[in-house]
Amino acid sequence: MIRISLLAAAASSALLSSTAIAQVPPGNSAPVAVLPVDTIPAARDVPYPGTIRLFVDATDVDHAILKSRELIPVAGPGPVTLFLPQWMPGHHGPRMGADKMVDVHFYANGRELAWKRDPVEVFGLTIDVPAGVSEVEARFQYVTPLSGDQGRVVFTPNMVNVQWENVALYPAGYYVRQIPVSATLTVPAGWKMATALRPSGANAGSTITFNTVNYEVLEDSPVLAGRYFRSYDLGQNITLNNVADDPKDVNMPDDVLAKFRAMADQEVKVFGGTKHFDHYDFLNMISDDIGGIGLEHHRSTEISSDPGFFGDYANHELDRNVFPHEFTHSWDGKYRRGADLWTPDYRVPMRDSLLWVYEGQTQFWGTVVEARSGMSTKQEILDRLAVTASSYATLPGRKWRPLVDTTNDPIIQQRKPNPWGSEQRSEDYYNEGLLIWADVNAIIDQGTGGRKGIDDFAHAFFGMRPGDYGELTYTFDDVVNTLNQVYPYDWRTYLTKRVYEVNPEAPLGGFTKSGYALVYTDQPNKWIERLAKERKTADFADSLGFGTKSDGTLGSVRWDSIAFNAKLRGGDQILAVGDQAYSNDALKAAVTANKDGQHPIRLTVKRGKAIKTVTLNYSGGLRYPHFVKSGGPGPLDRLLTAR
Repeated sequence: MIRISLLAAAASSALLSSTAIAQVPPGNSAPVAVLPVDTIPAARDVPYPGTIRLFVDATDVDHAILKSRELIPVAGPGPVTLFLPQWMPGHHGPRMGADKMVDVHFYANGRELAWKRDPVEVFGLTIDVPAGVSEVEARFQYVTPLSGDQGRVVFTPNMVNVQWENVALYPAGYYVRQIPVSATLTVPAGWKMATALRPSGANAGSTITFNTVNYEVLEDSPVLAGRYFRSYDLGQNITLNNVADDPKDVNMPDDVLAKFRAMADQEVKVFGGTKHFDHYDFLNMISDDIGGIGLEHHRSTEISSDPGFFGDYANHELDRNVFPHEFTHSWDGKYRRGADLWTPDYRVPMRDSLLWVYEGQTQFWGTVVEARSGMSTKQEILDRLAVTASSYATLPGRKWRPLVDTTNDPIIQQRKPNPWGSEQRSEDYYNEGLLIWADVNAIIDQGTGGRKGIDDFAHAFFGMRPGDYGELTYTFDDVVNTLNQVYPYDWRTYLTKRVYEVNPEAPLGGFTKSGYALVYTDQPNKWIERLAKERKTADFADSLGFGTKSDGTLGSVRWDSIAFNAKLRGGDQILAVGDQAYSNDALKAAVTANKDGQHPIRLTVKRGKAIKTVTLNYSGGLRYPHFVKSGGPGPLDRLLTAR
């Protein structure tokens, strides 16, 4: 973090000292704080004096270790602090990883230099540069996680995902866009690479030197390399690069490739034909061994897919949406970025208050483009949206926590599992944001008689300056003003109530204004069926208030649900339903049998070493959400139609 100045701290201490001392019992020790002095220079928007040369060796497949050598020009003698990035765009919070930087050494003019980690900003290492030195050499290794409990696995026997923030230091005191870097990467012999970076010219075998770019562009341009590789041209300088554990998984059937080409075309049309990249690369890792990821960049994205995704496309609906979602971020999040989220370097904390635009509208457009391109059918999209709508219509946490506060979750929760997610809420700016933007579209559509919609907002807000892959920041006022240019309405009040105030009512207007009613039947829709099949789970969320694994272990229990009030919680395991050993079908049968209220649902439940019997007096039967349409085409129908 950035520390407060010593002068400000002293002034504050003087104001509070008399009050604080008065509350200390006589005779007790009462130390006075000695705050650290911040000696690290703040970033300045001036050119860095020289070009960093970076050499990364990614050939140690057996140990999954990345080796880095970095030649860093320096302006003169004195202390220099070098950082690994901590606050990375796309992560929305501080990342971990400084602990995996090992075997660290610095050299200058043949001498090794001592280094010291900053005790507050622990991603920073400070060295004292001697007189007469114009360049410092840094050497270190990055020990990548070997299993998921150590972090995201990025190195397997068949592929490596090189993220420059793990292997490239940057000097404090400069905007990162002002620091030029020439990077060279070596991968195992025979492996091929894909990245938004481009080679500088002649390269030897598995070693490539890339064109010199600034440090910001470097960090935003990860590399995917692998043994089994195939790329596909999606048109408009957009490339899909597949790397897989199994060579057959890199191949795409013609009908699936056509869907992806349509996705690229429909995405660009959303933004009026304007592209904020000179070329774009999907980096798709098809593997059970690589760590899961869906991370946006300006001219590329990192995505992980399940083996068999392309060959068995019909049965892999869960893997589809990430492609249009992350692609949308090239416009929304990478180019247009919340003013409080943008930072000049990667040590300044990010503020996430506008993620309901950054991620919420991206979640919205990713879903729309998935439908418009035919990646999924309209009914598949509607089934998924019904589950989302039902979840937020009954979310108890809406009664106390405004949506905007969930934009702090990447920092305060750091994406760890929640014990009571429905009451705590968790990053709801994604899917509740989607619902809000669907309602915004319906308001514009109805107000203009179908002549305009949210596409017009996308054109105006994101579709300027073709080819610009810098960052153009915005504020809440900018969002409101652009909406009013598209369709005059009290958008400030609408968004304030929906985003910034506690609002127990879910924003379902995008559906109701289009003639879609949310109803419940005893038959799951296709999305719920697919989730159950792929995850080996059963969904009782809208009946008993939980989901189960195939062994009866409960997932998160909904706050104030039937299960909650019967004192069940996540992690409990149902051993038996009545006199039968647990199975998902047995529990479904018991829920159905008690629709007459005469056959209470009796469960044998294990928690730790304790076993108890729990009776659920629920007679509502199985309940699964669906949308039922009435009337002619409405705003949602027009929204999901291909352009």
